[in-house]
Amino acid sequence: MSRSIVRWLASVSVVLTMSAFHSSASSTSLSGPLTLADEGSFFVNGQAVVSGYPGSSPATGATPPGRITVKQMYVHFRVPAERKGPAIVMVHGSNHTGMTYETTPDGREGWATWFVRQGHPVYVVDHSGRGRSGFNPTPVNAVRDGGADPKSMPSLSLGTVERSWSNYRLGPIYPTTYPNLQFPIEALDQYLAQLVPNAETTLDGGGANTVDALAALLDRIGPAIVMVHSQSGLYGLDVVRKRSSLVRALVSIEGGCESMTAADAKTYFAKVPFLSVFGDNSVGLKVLNGDGRRNGCIAAVKLVQEAGGRGSFLLLPEAGQQGNSHMMMMDKNNLAIAAMLQKWIEENTAK
Repeated sequence: MSRSIVRWLASVSVVLTMSAFHSSASSTSLSGPLTLADEGSFFVNGQAVVSGYPGSSPATGATPPGRITVKQMYVHFRVPAERKGPAIVMVHGSNHTGMTYETTPDGREGWATWFVRQGHPVYVVDHSGRGRSGFNPTPVNAVRDGGADPKSMPSLSLGTVERSWSNYRLGPIYPTTYPNLQFPIEALDQYLAQLVPNAETTLDGGGANTVDALAALLDRIGPAIVMVHSQSGLYGLDVVRKRSSLVRALVSIEGGCESMTAADAKTYFAKVPFLSVFGDNSVGLKVLNGDGRRNGCIAAVKLVQEAGGRGSFLLLPEAGQQGNSHMMMMDKNNLAIAAMLQKWIEENTAK
């Protein structure tokens, strides 16, 4: 570990002290008063379509065909009273919602409000077709109410605890944990309660709708850092391809990088700083969030560097942060990692 990182880690010790662990029964999940200039929510990219099977209920009976809104993306925003840095758009991964970046399962402050404290307007989204963004019930109801081929019904996948355990690197196999695990396993029930199915499968285009909605969001709010996680890693690359002039930087938290090409790096990323971050216990693993994904991101960073861009790869255990899971924004040292990201952002987005 370099001396500069050691000095920097010492400088954030006060932040870590303030964010010491407290249970979900704590009176507040914030590290102190948070002063905002504005807070609210809105939707982008919704489209009106005619649904032949909007559904039925015991109380109202069948609803006749009519117009519904689909493909919208929910956005919650907080604007600090004193703005000191670029806006950040936070995008979650598979089976998650924007809750990923909000209060941690054990009741500590999440990245959404912490970055607001650093002076960034923060926009937290739910993927189109997921969570608060809603989904399209038509293809499901068409099977139930219209007799459509059952094979046409989309799969609403939700990873089991047993499967997610190793993929999210809580431990080698359920229920064994890694001995240095930072994830608040004592609050596992709160974490599992926030998981939802990948209902974007009900939309034509699936995940591409989230990419389009993120582009529409940047068109609305202007240049911003895009922070992606896991499944949305590839979405982040697509957003840069669509709106490179509006992406101040792409920060990928264990997101996929395999679609990055040398042409992408030269055309889009030469002027868009790119940071890929991976936690501990990933080396030597053949699970989704193990060697394959991590090495693919190392290769992507190298492509950006070769194209003359600012590409960085951060492996947390090499920087002194041990035991981090795939859900590092929820881990007990989440604010130490946030401070690392903030330092990189300051160094790579300064005009």
